[in-house]
Amino acid sequence: QVQFVESGGGLVQPGGSLRLSCVAHTAIFSIYTMAWYRQAPGNQRELVATISRGDSTNYADSVKGRFTISRDNAKNMVYLQMNSLKPEDTAVYYCNAELLAQKNDNWGQGTQVTVSS
Repeated sequence: QVQFVESGGGLVQPGGSLRLSCVAHTAIFSIYTMAWYRQAPGNQRELVATISRGDSTNYADSVKGRFTISRDNAKNMVYLQMNSLKPEDTAVYYCNAELLAQKNDNWGQGTQVTVSS
């Protein structure tokens, strides 16, 4: 019932940057640990980054040092700043509450990120 809407994806060259945004209809970001996930064609959905209600962050090794997750609870938004993009970052990116994602629940449409020359 808590829907997240992702935006900000697009086509970018290797080494470029994108900023993904995620907005919720309800103000729950201050309660839930939020996360970004991604899924490439033929692959399983994988965890990219998390941010807790105390703003503690964790990143997958593959994106560490390149991606930054942040949140703005007042705006009901979560962001993913993506720098130094690589072709292997190509995927559909989703945001979700970590607890809901673990239950395979509440997935939105995602936003497509394509890194290609």
